[in-house]
Amino acid sequence: MNNALNLIGRLLLAALFLPAGLSKLTGFEGTVGYIASVSLPMPTVAAAAALVVEILGSIALIIGFQTRIAAAVLAVFTLVASVFFHAFWAAAPEQAFVQQLLFFKNIGVIGGLLVLASSGAGAWSLDAKKEAQ
Repeated sequence: MNNALNLIGRLLLAALFLPAGLSKLTGFEGTVGYIASVSLPMPTVAAAAALVVEILGSIALIIGFQTRIAAAVLAVFTLVASVFFHAFWAAAPEQAFVQQLLFFKNIGVIGGLLVLASSGAGAWSLDAKKEAQ
């Protein structure tokens, strides 16, 4: 049962990041503009890095390849994105509640990623296949 739950958890976490990464790929200029709107430096580089992290990190979670590293990288990425893009403490009062919900949703996602980083991908993964060799 643990391996099935681990796989389902990896797939559900990837379901959050993969569409986001693909949307950055198809709407790259919009992503660059959004990043620039919060005054982050080098928005084009940041957008490219974000889409690479989200797409490759998702694929790694799905297939269970370098899962601990992928989960840790996605956790750090999510924390940074949450601080800059869901800063409820600095949001206008009419936006603060939604931003707070999004921020704490991301904190929960980070928690799940850290559990995955500590426990690994389980037996149904490329990581397990590699260890068995």
